[in-house]
Amino acid sequence: MKKKVKKTHKTAVVIIPPKDVWAPIQRIREKYDRQFRRWMPHITLIYPFRPFEEFEEIYSNFENVCREIRDFKVELVEFKFFKHYGENYTIWLAPQPSEEIVKLQDRLQVIVPDCDDVRRFENGFTPHLSVGQVKGKDKLENLLMEFRNSWRPIRFSVNSIFFIWRDDPPNDVFRIWREIKFGSE
Repeated sequence: MKKKVKKTHKTAVVIIPPKDVWAPIQRIREKYDRQFRRWMPHITLIYPFRPFEEFEEIYSNFENVCREIRDFKVELVEFKFFKHYGENYTIWLAPQPSEEIVKLQDRLQVIVPDCDDVRRFENGFTPHLSVGQVKGKDKLENLLMEFRNSWRPIRFSVNSIFFIWRDDPPNDVFRIWREIKFGSE
């Protein structure tokens, strides 16, 4: 009998920018992102994902795909937002160009086709790095203007993905389980 495949909000597959570019991102997130404590700066590729206990079992499938991926550069230049219910918004940085991230996500999605939550939005998968949440259109517009006027673009190479996981509170901060580098080794 085939076991039922499940997914959880305690794990994810993400791109994590190098720590040397975190400071300006974290200054904004610390003030405006309610997930600042739980999540490191990241671009989500798959979330929710498989339970931590299955990481070893599926790791090699991701490793095989990543061997065929070449490093690419992205730049965090532009602030955008998602509108949620009511007057609630998430502000995010748009990695540009986004095409390589979309292609990467497409390739990884094939491994875990049921973990497709990030693709179920009206516009499909949108690569983004969340920096905060705000309530009210006026507050949103003011913050966007503030961020856009003071932001200096950040450029970095994407050369790997990360499996991350967390426990239940109070140990609910995401941790890296393993980094999977691009290219053959």
